[in-house]
Formats: sequence, C-alpha cells, structure tokens
Amino acid sequence: MRKTKIITLALTLIFILSIIGGCGKDKGPLDPKNPVSLTIWHYYHGAQQSAFDTLVKEFNDTVGKEKGIYVKVYGRGSVSDLESAVKDSIEGKVGSDAMPDIFSSYADTAYEIEEMGKLANLSNYITDEELDHFIQSYTDEGKIGKNSNFCIFPVAKSTEIMMINKTDWEKFSAETDVSLEDLSTMEGVVKVSEKYYNWTDEQTPDTANDGKAFFGRDSIANYFNIGMRQLGSEIFEVNNKGEVTLNTEKDKIKKLWENYYVPMVKGYFGAYGSFRSDDVKTGELIAYTGSTTSAMYFPDKVELDNDGYPIDYIILSAPIFENGEKYAVQQGAGMVVSKSDEQHEYAAVEFLKWFTKSENNLRFCSTAGYLPVLKEANSTKALDNVIEKEGLEIEDKTYNCIKHMFDTIDDVTLYTNKSFINGSKARSVLEYNLADKAAEDRDKVKSELAAGKSLDDACKEFVSDDAFEEWYNSFCSALKDAAYGK
Repeated sequence: MRKTKIITLALTLIFILSIIGGCGKDKGPLDPKNPVSLTIWHYYHGAQQSAFDTLVKEFNDTVGKEKGIYVKVYGRGSVSDLESAVKDSIEGKVGSDAMPDIFSSYADTAYEIEEMGKLANLSNYITDEELDHFIQSYTDEGKIGKNSNFCIFPVAKSTEIMMINKTDWEKFSAETDVSLEDLSTMEGVVKVSEKYYNWTDEQTPDTANDGKAFFGRDSIANYFNIGMRQLGSEIFEVNNKGEVTLNTEKDKIKKLWENYYVPMVKGYFGAYGSFRSDDVKTGELIAYTGSTTSAMYFPDKVELDNDGYPIDYIILSAPIFENGEKYAVQQGAGMVVSKSDEQHEYAAVEFLKWFTKSENNLRFCSTAGYLPVLKEANSTKALDNVIEKEGLEIEDKTYNCIKHMFDTIDDVTLYTNKSFINGSKARSVLEYNLADKAAEDRDKVKSELAAGKSLDDACKEFVSDDAFEEWYNSFCSALKDAAYGK
C-alpha cells in the first residue's frame, strides 16, 4: 500500500513538473523586466533600409517590449563589406566589433561560418508546424552543413525577370518581324538581338558595323546555374555530407557559351555599367535579365549626352532554353543567428518569426521587389490588402513585378544549388571567367572592325570550335581548383 502511494506521488510530481516545464518553454527564457538586447547587421539601403528600420521600431515598441527583447540595427555597407566584418569578428581582428546576434547572409557564406561552429541551430526554437507555413524550397535552402541544421531563416527572396524598354521595343518590333513571344527562350533572345544589331546598324548607312546591343544579364553565375538545371544537370551537385561533384558536360556548357559568349563577342549582347538597368538608362541596351529587386531601378527615361526621352517598361518572365525544364532562379540572403546562449538565440528567432509574419513581411518586401516567405503571403490579394491597410506607396514597376511573379511562379520550379565549403569561390568562377573573356575578346573584335574587317571575319577566330575547346578546358580547370580548394 505504501509503495503504491509513493508511485502515485511520484507520478503526480512528474506531471506537475511537466506542466511547469511546458509553460516555461512556451514563454521562453525571457524576462520583460530584464530585456535581452540583440544586434542585427544587414546590407539594406534606401527604401529597403527605411522599411526595415520602421518594422524594427514597431517590434521594439510592441512585441519586443512585451516579451523583453530590444533590437538594434546596423547597416554594414555592401554584401561583401558585411561578410568581411563578420569574418573579422570571428577571427578577433584588432578593431573588429563583437559578433552580431543576427546578420544577413547568403548560403555559401553561412555554410563556411556554420563549419566554424559559429551559427545557432534554429530548429531548437521553431517547430515543424511553424516551418510548414513557409515555402519549402526557402526553408530547405536554410538547412546547411553536414548535419543539415536549419541555420538560415528566410526573410525575403527574389528570382529573375526580364525587363524591356517598351518605348524603343515598339519602334523596333514595328519595323521587323519580332514579337515578345520570341523572347521566351534564350535562343530566341539571341536571334532577336542579332536582328536588333542589324536594324540599328541600318539606321546609319554611312557608318559600318555600329549596330547596338539589345540584351544583357546582371548575373552570369545565375546563367550557368539555372541554365544547366534547365538543360537537365546541376553544375554543382552537392550530397548530404556537403561534398560537391562538378557537372560540366561539354555539350551543355557549349550551349551556354553559344548563347552568351558568342552574342557578346558579336555585339548583340552587352555589359557596360555596374548593372544592366544602368545600360538601359544610357540607351546602350533595351532589355535585360536581372533580379526582381532591380525593377525599382529600371529607368523612367533614357539619358543621352545632350538629350533624353521618357520610356515605359515591359515585365516578362526570364527566358529559358528551348525544350528546357522550367526552372527559375531562387536567390536572396536570409538571416542567421550567432551561436551564443539560449536566451539570445531564442529572442533572435522570436524577432525573425515576427518579421516574417504575412503582413509584416509584405510591408518590407513590397518596397523592394522581394517575394515574401510565407505561403499565405504569396498572392496579389494579400499584397493589395496590406497596401490598402497600411496606406503604402509602392512604385508601379515594383508592384507590377511582384504581381507578375505571383501570377507566374506556379509555372516554374525555383532552384538554387546546395551550399558547400568552397561555394563562394566556385560561384566567382562562374560569374567572371566567361564574362571577362567575352569583354576582352569583344574589344579585340572592335579593333578588327575599326580596321575595316566585316563582323563575320572579325569574330571568326573567337567563335570557332577550337576557341570553345581552349576556353572550355581552362574553365573546367579553374572551376575544379575553386570548388575543391586547390
């Protein structure tokens, strides 16, 4: 009888402690009377920074005050400036600041820092049910490292679109047999670009070979990554251990070469300013593929040396390869939390959960052309409701860009390669290797044209099979060295 009473008391005590423990977990390790101070480092500028600062202030004045969390925000310049500042903090360099509690990070950088043991595993502070409200490909991207820990909290994403100077496009298309449908594939873009070069060359019959480029790309690394995926491969195939295998099938790489390098050398494509929207502004291009966030920078007029004129715009989906699979780029930095203690890590995730609530996230994303991260937020109806409720003033270009993505995103599969230890270095090869060669060889072609050669003759040595073979071998070698750390 006595033994039964003891067992009963023990079970009762366990039950009471489980209730107390459960309540403590729900409230979290926070005390409003002794608030936790969090620092965030980011790279936002302009409208993005203003929107972020406004939301942080609102959090501090409401939910943060109630729970005992105070967030301080610091802009750290560009993405590369931010990455350098974080790495300096980790290495304890003289003059560096202490590690922030939260900072913006792309997956490859986050992977490197996670490998150093400096990132918190956010799975400890968010349930599977909560994660299910997010778009899965966004949270999958955040699971990095050999243990696939959830380390990158998605806060805003983007993809690529095609933007066109409608005013000049209509003049060109009215006099030629081209249409917007021709721009749905990369091969079609090349053909239209050649026609545009010839059409503009014909406008000045007294000057030979002065045709203008039609199209440009902001990210060549994206072109390689998404191009190979559309063609049925992953250029960086990463297993669950974080080990990478390079897929550089010659026939597929040649298709990429033919549809970027060749039209660049011939002058059908171009790259002049820092971004292709800059080139539209100066009249050097009339179309480009870039991030959805670039929509806000698309110019309202073409500015020439002594004159200028207003232009309108067209937004299209980014072109894919003929007969290619319908993949589109998934990009955009997330937020990571520095490994510290339960209280700070918990508080950091509480802020990120609040920031990514549908209404809050749309308020931020709608100012910059980002896509919100919750499933329920990815609709024009949700966007319109927030704009009306908050009285937000959104530029038409940005609004129409986001709406276009909401209307078409179900037609494609978003893709980004998994991160790996030398991912940043390998991506740099994709970004610059072919682009730099194209720019260098285009200058040589221009010199040949100036000497009186025809375009075909001036380009002949650069677009031959032998030229491809030479570049292909050097490209594969550079990519292997970067990816495998040689």
